[in-house]
Amino acid sequence: MKIAIPLADGKLASHFGHCKEFALIDIDEEKNEINNKEVLVPPPHEPGVLPKWLSELQANVVIAGGMGHRAVSLFNEAGIRVITGAPAEEPEEIVRQYMNNTLTTGENLCDH
Repeated sequence: MKIAIPLADGKLASHFGHCKEFALIDIDEEKNEINNKEVLVPPPHEPGVLPKWLSELQANVVIAGGMGHRAVSLFNEAGIRVITGAPAEEPEEIVRQYMNNTLTTGENLCDH
């Protein structure tokens, strides 16, 4: 499984579409551990570009602070699960919490 997390200053970015980097974290579901982490620069933000790009990178899940409803729909159409309202923590910590079913999420921080 691959989990994508938008980053700002090494932590989860509150606004998905305007982040400058993404952490793409590979996890071994059987061992419940992180195998690999890459930090990638996304293509320029335009509607529909990031879902296509992350799908090509074989991401299965996106964990974000906030994301617009249209983007959520586009990710779902691409077969990528979206989790919003995640805290601004380091990506490895967010993924550990996700793997252990302890990730606490709040409101979707995006209003469009």
